[in-house]
Amino acid sequence: MNRVAFHTLGCKVNAYETEAMWQLFKKAGYVRVDFEDEADVYLINTCTVTNTGDKKSRQVIRRAIRRNPDAVIAVTGCYAQTSPAEVAAIPGVDIVVGTSGRDKLIEYVEKFRRERQPIHAVANIMKQREFEDLDVPAFSDRTRAFLKIQEGCNNFCTFCIIPWAKGLSRSRKPESVLQQARQLVEAGYKEIVLTGIHTGGYGEDFENYRLADLLWDLDKIEGLKRIRISSIEASQIDERVIEVLNASEKMCRHLHIPLQAGDDAVLKRMRRKYTTSEYREKILQLHEAMPNVAITTDVIVGFPGETDEQFENGYRFIEELDMYQLHVFPYSKRTGTPAARMPDQVPEEIKHERVKRMIELSNRLSLKYAEKFVGDVVEVIPERPYKEDPSNGLYMGYSDNYLQVVFPANEEMVGKVCRVKVDEAGPEYCHGTFVRVVDEVPRPAKAV
Repeated sequence: MNRVAFHTLGCKVNAYETEAMWQLFKKAGYVRVDFEDEADVYLINTCTVTNTGDKKSRQVIRRAIRRNPDAVIAVTGCYAQTSPAEVAAIPGVDIVVGTSGRDKLIEYVEKFRRERQPIHAVANIMKQREFEDLDVPAFSDRTRAFLKIQEGCNNFCTFCIIPWAKGLSRSRKPESVLQQARQLVEAGYKEIVLTGIHTGGYGEDFENYRLADLLWDLDKIEGLKRIRISSIEASQIDERVIEVLNASEKMCRHLHIPLQAGDDAVLKRMRRKYTTSEYREKILQLHEAMPNVAITTDVIVGFPGETDEQFENGYRFIEELDMYQLHVFPYSKRTGTPAARMPDQVPEEIKHERVKRMIELSNRLSLKYAEKFVGDVVEVIPERPYKEDPSNGLYMGYSDNYLQVVFPANEEMVGKVCRVKVDEAGPEYCHGTFVRVVDEVPRPAKAV
């Protein structure tokens, strides 16, 4: 029996793609083992967002080679795409595939086993115009299914290497998305998270079918309870998207809208596609369409040339907008991007101080948002035992507006929609009392 082990670095899209690659190996009769165990094939899905991503990828590759020198070592993902020669030069790497053509992985493994000749199959990603359909019918996370609908990005922000790693924006055909969504609902998933590199750009490469059309079509799927968008740019939330958010019962009251900086001069240097006033306008529209919507965002601090005053502008901007949660990143130089060559790089200790302040702000905002729901009954899908105290019958799960709620539950309830009364708010977890499981509507019997 052939054993395969995977290691994923980087983002949720990479995690999705690893699951998809596992499906290929599973169909070929492989069993999956832990990366720390001995395997016949090690597949490392790499990240290249920062120089540290490259370094971590190299460390993991070497770890696999040490674990079983006779195993087939296959490297894929973003670092393999942007620096294929560097990856291929690591002694012991047998197969290098970038961010396309991964449907041929089994073929490459078999070919390598026969010929024992290294295989370098990294294509020019900039020429890739078709979405690569890799299906994932089931996830190890039994409650939320990720569904990749889009790949690549056309934005070329000055700090980002992603277009060179993932290529230009391309969308998955609607019928393929809907078929996969129905399959996931059939498999028991109640919530689908739409994911991609630039999810809001879905359909820009189609004649007249955009994200709003896809959301309406997903809304019609019977048995699907929640639709969550993993991330969307402010500039792509148009009237039609707002209309769906407003009218659909299934759209989650939670949106992740990357800001990156709350100062116009910094946004311009980043080559972002909006100003702070346009971003603010969009957030206010969303609050109107979806009262109590939870808005999470990404913030980069210490971008080249960011002054104390520009940082303070951003800090105040975020505070005023009543965000729910911030994902804070210190700016990290990425070789090959315009920002890495910019003058006035911010010293590490200043970045560190700014990160600390932003995280404190995030905790304060999260608590302020969560406090609004104390005493309310929210719908939560329990995911797993509460990790802080796994032995006392508490489980955690997310409400549709992304509160992490901890309450008494059992294994039977995992993946089911539960009503829970919020008793106590916290910056990370809210604690609640179980009310009841929302009754499932039995499926009509099929006509014989």
